[in-house]
Amino acid sequence: MNDAIKIVKTEIVSQKWSTLKVVTLEFLQKDGSWQQQTREAYDRGNGAAILLYNVQQQSVILTRQFRLPAYINGDLTGMLTEVCAGKLDSDSPEVCIKRETEEETGYQISEVRKVMEAYMSPGSVTEILYFFVGEYAADMKINDGGGVANEHENIEVLEMDFKDALSKIDSGEIRDAKTIMLLQYARLKHLL
Repeated sequence: MNDAIKIVKTEIVSQKWSTLKVVTLEFLQKDGSWQQQTREAYDRGNGAAILLYNVQQQSVILTRQFRLPAYINGDLTGMLTEVCAGKLDSDSPEVCIKRETEEETGYQISEVRKVMEAYMSPGSVTEILYFFVGEYAADMKINDGGGVANEHENIEVLEMDFKDALSKIDSGEIRDAKTIMLLQYARLKHLL
């Protein structure tokens, strides 16, 4: 534990889709004094994301779905193009991403490779996201994907040329951080 931090009080203000906490803490300053601060932290659990790619076709599988926070922040449609991703729940990151891949894209993959992990918005969200890449092929498609109905998912599956996906970053059509990170990883590591 960090001796420069003292948690004074934690209050749960919402526990619906995820948990929103208001935390009062004392933080040791460089001059030796203690400063009291109050912060909010949104705990939605950790997650995993994957870039599915096909070397022969020079293509990737992405998804498109409605995202309320983007919509209320001014995105006209709220529809974001993203890599497949989901919450870990009680699974390991590898088990989670294989499950999410099948549910969202319809591809059943057996091998994934973890390439990094990162906090996506550490100023307010506790989530660590585990990033994976995995190869897909047509014979791995076992259903249409689209998400899980009882989770109210309505996901469009997109197969696109890798260069087209990269150009959508430049044009602003792809604005999701995890997707940009994985596409750039693929570019830097010459996966495609």
